[in-house]
Amino acid sequence: MTDPADPNARAVTAIPADDPGRTLTLADPDGADMPRVSVAGGTYTILVSGAETAGRYCLIDMLVPAGGGPPPHRHDFEEMFTLLEGELEFTFRGQSQVVRAGSTVNVPANAPHAFKNLSGKTAHMLCMCTPAGQDEFFLAAGFPVASRMSPAPQPTPEERAAKARLLETLLPRYRTEMVRP
Repeated sequence: MTDPADPNARAVTAIPADDPGRTLTLADPDGADMPRVSVAGGTYTILVSGAETAGRYCLIDMLVPAGGGPPPHRHDFEEMFTLLEGELEFTFRGQSQVVRAGSTVNVPANAPHAFKNLSGKTAHMLCMCTPAGQDEFFLAAGFPVASRMSPAPQPTPEERAAKARLLETLLPRYRTEMVRP
């Protein structure tokens, strides 16, 4: 029993039984079978999908080239980035700061944010979203790439226009909206 007056109290419940239907996931970011897409100028590899975590979270490996990064946006799920190499400018609720390798950034649900690589070198980070869904969004919205080191595709104006129309339908489905700076 918990004390309702204690905001830190947790109810004591039994731990559910192991689900043998779920399996161990081992992700090699360079593996040939990994799903990869080009999004916002970067190459994103889905390391752990929502399908593998019963929708609890997804983990995405992101290579962000110089000048790359998404425009200001917000969504109703938590997003956490750990910068492994390089540096990025993160903008959170209109305030910008440079984040360097070794740092972790947690973006609360619903908060407007963006990042941009202004360093002149490729940045490498991991992105965890909880609950999952961003993995599916990236796969639907991005352009497929063959490997982590493949150059970003150069879509035709018609392909870009088709992708822009698709994004209009995907954004509400994946609980995301673009924000004017």
